[in-house]
Amino acid sequence: MTHATAQRTMTDIVNPATGEVVATVPAHTKDDTREAFEIARRAQLRWARTSFRQRRKIMLTFHNLALDNRDMLMDTIQKENGKSRISALEEVLDVALTARHYGYKAKKMLKPHRRRAVMPLLTSTWEEHAPKGVVGMIAPFNYPLSLSISDALAAIMAGNTVVLKPDSQTPLSALAGVELLREAGLPADVFQVLPGRGSEVGQAIIEECDYLMFTGSTSTGEKLAEQAASRLIDYSMELGGKNAMIVAHDANVKRAAEGAWSACFGNSGQLCISIERMYVHRAVADEFIPAFVNRVKAMRIGTGPDWDIDMGSQISVEHTGEIERFVNDAVDKGATVLTGGRRLRELGDAFFAPTVLRDVPADAELLREEVFGPVVYIEVVDSNDEAIARANDTTYGLNSSVWASPKTGREIASQLETGTVNINEGYAPAWSAIDAPMGGWKKSGVGRRHGDYGLTKYTESRNVTQTRVMNLITNNLPRKPWANLLAVSLRLGRDIMR
Repeated sequence: MTHATAQRTMTDIVNPATGEVVATVPAHTKDDTREAFEIARRAQLRWARTSFRQRRKIMLTFHNLALDNRDMLMDTIQKENGKSRISALEEVLDVALTARHYGYKAKKMLKPHRRRAVMPLLTSTWEEHAPKGVVGMIAPFNYPLSLSISDALAAIMAGNTVVLKPDSQTPLSALAGVELLREAGLPADVFQVLPGRGSEVGQAIIEECDYLMFTGSTSTGEKLAEQAASRLIDYSMELGGKNAMIVAHDANVKRAAEGAWSACFGNSGQLCISIERMYVHRAVADEFIPAFVNRVKAMRIGTGPDWDIDMGSQISVEHTGEIERFVNDAVDKGATVLTGGRRLRELGDAFFAPTVLRDVPADAELLREEVFGPVVYIEVVDSNDEAIARANDTTYGLNSSVWASPKTGREIASQLETGTVNINEGYAPAWSAIDAPMGGWKKSGVGRRHGDYGLTKYTESRNVTQTRVMNLITNNLPRKPWANLLAVSLRLGRDIMR
């Protein structure tokens, strides 16, 4: 997108780990966004006519470019977000996997499919998929590459164009990703990235788009859903979570204690699907809890490209202060700090220690509210059934983690009210299973990303039915013989469908 920037307000992008200004980008306006949609609508008509072969070529080229440029992408993510190197790598791998998956599978998913007609001898029915048009996307700060580029890839493969507003704090990753897509052959007007404030760019997107993809807080999602409903446009949203981990009576305790830290503190805890609650069976609690706490105490916190760093900073000093407020409220009301519980000012004002709490009282805010930071609390339970009940006792339903024997794990998983359940892991395997849908129950979202739905949601379905005889109602056959013929046809159709 090429708008004159001479008179436009500029925004500093700050590395939260160091406080350094790493870039300056233009802050786009409502008028800029409306112009972008005009450009996107014209481009969409052309893009929808491109072959799946050409789209696949672009996706697979981008897949290679993302992997070849992984160091540049990880540097960009870390500079504007403050996360660890390993968490930045997760994003690069996600966009590459998504490009490859939909590059190969989109044609099969979206080609016309034959459906059973009501009278197979007399009619034939096909289901077609047409692109929505211009998809508006509003992405968050916590995964600035993955949750902007990956979601856009599916929309683009379905024949849409995209106008994206990245989070104001983290636009550089999306801008880097879209440049690689253009290098891969994607026409510039198919995917436009507009940094700017939510009140400007975000508001214009919801007013102009044909479909909305939003990832962010539940409170913001509820407001956007109301606006989308008033325009009768469809949307998909991944929202907040208060995700639970269950450590069952027959869990491999050593493996659980070693693996649970990343489920709670991966991506600095700034992850909708990270674990904020643990329900540990009493039979293993005395072994699990000290082992887990010791593993958390051994975590390395810091900044920069060092692969040995386990966790980086929070997104901002202000967000770190909000995490501190949650923890202090719980401690003031009686919670016990097993480790952490404080800011790490020796590293920087945006660092908070990985925190494990026990005895969190019922009136503490973090008992039920999403912290979105490196904080988890533990409760000991007397049975797996009690753990399941406690895990489901929430308005959220995004992700769960179960540590147990395979049989027990499956039994528990099938009773949890969440869109994804990881057995003997925290979040990564279910997220990475791109061929399966991923999304939230209850107030954790509407719709799904990944899987077939993650692509077809960006399309309108069309039922095309062809009749092989004269019009069924206005033909000149006698009514009674015609009715008998219809009955025979319907009976035959029933037998065919068996």
